[in-house]
Amino acid sequence: MFLRSHRSPRRGSTLAEAAIVYNVVFLLTIGLIIVGMGVFRYLQVAAAAREGARWASVHGGQWAKEENGGTLTTQADIYNNAIQYHVAGLDTSGMNAAPTPGGNGTYLKCTVSWPQGQPPVSTPSGHTTVTVTVNYTWIPEGYLGSMTLSSTSKLPISY
Repeated sequence: MFLRSHRSPRRGSTLAEAAIVYNVVFLLTIGLIIVGMGVFRYLQVAAAAREGARWASVHGGQWAKEENGGTLTTQADIYNNAIQYHVAGLDTSGMNAAPTPGGNGTYLKCTVSWPQGQPPVSTPSGHTTVTVTVNYTWIPEGYLGSMTLSSTSKLPISY
């Protein structure tokens, strides 16, 4: 009696199928990592805008008059005291500058708008607001086009 091995006529099919499946899984994993980095950057930009608006809302004209010798809060003050601590890992080398053609295109821009162009001396009535907008151009992994992440936070001036 002869013992025959029951080998499948489809030898090597597992290897071919694995080659296809592993490529798809690898691309999906890399895609999830890139999307996750983008979501993280967006949340980081949003947190920086919120923190900048929060700091600016309590450092308005009344604060300048009573606590800072009359010197009004500037956009640089807001960046240095609130925003810079929340933008770790973002490219801040071109802070408040437009991206240069041919450059890497990543930059961080912070704009602050006060009512009447400067921090007003007002009562904490909630009628005046400060708006901080943070824009960041993100180029994911150099293969995809750039995307500007922007977040605006608007809070009433309370001091």
